[in-house]
Amino acid sequence: MSSADAAAAIPAPTRRRPVIAIILFALLALLPVAVSLGLPPHWLTLLTRAMIFAIAALSLDLILGVGGLVSFGHAAFVGIGAYATGIMITEGQTETLLILPVVVLLCALFGAVTGAVSLRTRGVTFIMITLAFGQMVYFLAQALSAYGGDDGLTLYERSTLLGFEPFKNRTGFYYVVLGVLIACYGLISVIVASRFGRALRAARENATRVAVTGFRVKGIQLLAYVISGMIAGLSGFLLANHTDFVSPAFMSWPRSGELIFMVVLGGVGSLHGAIIGAIAFLLTEDVLSGLTEHWKVIFGPMIVLFVLFTHGGLVGLLRKLGLGRHD
Repeated sequence: MSSADAAAAIPAPTRRRPVIAIILFALLALLPVAVSLGLPPHWLTLLTRAMIFAIAALSLDLILGVGGLVSFGHAAFVGIGAYATGIMITEGQTETLLILPVVVLLCALFGAVTGAVSLRTRGVTFIMITLAFGQMVYFLAQALSAYGGDDGLTLYERSTLLGFEPFKNRTGFYYVVLGVLIACYGLISVIVASRFGRALRAARENATRVAVTGFRVKGIQLLAYVISGMIAGLSGFLLANHTDFVSPAFMSWPRSGELIFMVVLGGVGSLHGAIIGAIAFLLTEDVLSGLTEHWKVIFGPMIVLFVLFTHGGLVGLLRKLGLGRHD
C-alpha cells in the first residue's frame, strides 16, 4: 500500500464548526473598544501578553495534543526568537522583514537538530532530552555577556515594518498580535485537518501500525516538531517587542512547564483550548499576584485540582455545559 493510499485510509476528523474560536476572537477584537469605554487600560497589556503566550501554547499543542510528544523544553524556541530579535535590534537592525526570517530559520535549525536526536527516544526519555536541550540554550543565553548575560538585555527600540512602527502603539500592537494569533490558529488547523495531520494523530495512537502502512513516522514527527518550534519562535519575536526586554528566564524549564499547564488547562488536543488555557492561566496569575506575594502557593494547587477533577480542561467543561457541542 502506498503512503497516499494509507493516508486516505486514515479516518478524517469530523468536520465541526469552530464556534468557540470565532466567539473568542470576536471578544478579543472588541477588548480595545471596551478599554476606550472605561475598562482599565491594564487589560489591554495583559491580554496582549496572554495572546503571545497563546501562540506558543498553540504551537506546543500541535506536538503535544495532536502528536502526543511531551516536550519540556519548548520555551527554548520562545527564547531563541526573543534573543534573535533583541540582538538584531541592539545591533541596529529593526526591520521585521529581516528579523523574522532569522528567527524562523534559527528555530527551524534548532528544532531539526534537537528533534532528530530527541525523537530517537520516547516517553520519559524524550521528555528529559527535550528538557536537557532547553537548559542548554538557557545556559548559553546566560553566557552571552555582551548581551546582558544573566541580567537580560534591555531594548530601547522596537521592530519596524517597511518604515512604519506598528509595535509602538499599544492598541495597534494588540491587533497585530491578535492577527498573528488568528493566522497561527488557521495554519495549525489546516495542518491538523490535512493528511499530514491525520498521520501525525494516528502515529500518536499506534506508531507501528502507521509505519506499516508506508509512512515514515519519525519524519512526520520531526516535521511537526520543527513547525511547532518555528511558530513558538514567532511568539518570542512578539514577546521581545512587548516587554522591551529579553532574558534567559524566557527559555527556562519552569516556562516550558507553564506552557504545558496552559495546554492542559484549556484542553489537550483542542487548538482553541490552548488559547483559552493561556488566557485563563495569565488572568488567574494576574489576579492572585495582586492579592498576595505568595500567590504561587495558591495557584499551584488550583491548577492541579482543576486538572484532576475536570476531564478535558476548560473546553471539556464548556462541552459539559452544552456550549461546545458544535466546536
